Amino acid sequence: MEIQLWREILDPYTLAVNELLIKFNHIIDEFRHVGAYSPIEQVTGRVKTISSILEKAQKKNIDLANFEEKIEDIAGIRIICQFVEDIYKVVDIIKNRSDMRVKSEKDYIHHVKKSGYCSYHMIVYYDVETLKGKKEIQVEIQIRTLAMNFWATIEHSLQYKYKQNMPEHIRERLSSAAEAVIILDREMSVVRDEIMDAQNSFTVKANIVADILTNIQNLYKVLNKQEVIKIQDDFFRIYQSGNQEQLEKFGRELDLISQRYRAQSLH
Repeated sequence: MEIQLWREILDPYTLAVNELLIKFNHIIDEFRHVGAYSPIEQVTGRVKTISSILEKAQKKNIDLANFEEKIEDIAGIRIICQFVEDIYKVVDIIKNRSDMRVKSEKDYIHHVKKSGYCSYHMIVYYDVETLKGKKEIQVEIQIRTLAMNFWATIEHSLQYKYKQNMPEHIRERLSSAAEAVIILDREMSVVRDEIMDAQNSFTVKANIVADILTNIQNLYKVLNKQEVIKIQDDFFRIYQSGNQEQLEKFGRELDLISQRYRAQSLH
């Protein structure tokens, strides 16, 4: 098969990954814009290289004439979460979307692989529009915690280095590390509410400060300099006190001033 033809075949997969990255990042933004905790911490994506596709086809004895049907992970999305509970929330989000259709699922969290690998895998169908019309793409979505992803990244690198001949002492170390990851995620789940409260408090404060600063910037256009400097000094004094209730009250009062002068924050 010619290289140029490979590129044409893989282009829709690149489009699918790019679109899904935008959509999953938008989900993160939607949660944060309303001051809510996002179950998605970060998202990455990739399209398999031609060499990786050929290697997998050879290993699995797949005819290149129908490799697009048989190789389900040509397009891949990896979603990283903070807590195990978040993984299943993300699974529900995906299942409830109309632009993705779930083909299959594998829960390697409740059914950990012998190697110690933990993750949640979904294969979804996703449609992209190309010059030749609509094309249905298979996309593998891996959903992991930060700790699971760290372990899986290290394990993948070692598998690549040793192929099928990983030394037993390294395999044992990996197995011990996998058990430690499970314990770590379990412990983090115990204090999940406290962690989320702290993160939400930080997000709320950041949003209040952003609105205040936008209002001050807008008021520079309609008030005299001395008035705005006084408002700015009051803000810094309250901010440095660390009193969030006073900061919220100041933000509300500043909104009223901005409304009076038609210089409201756009956020």
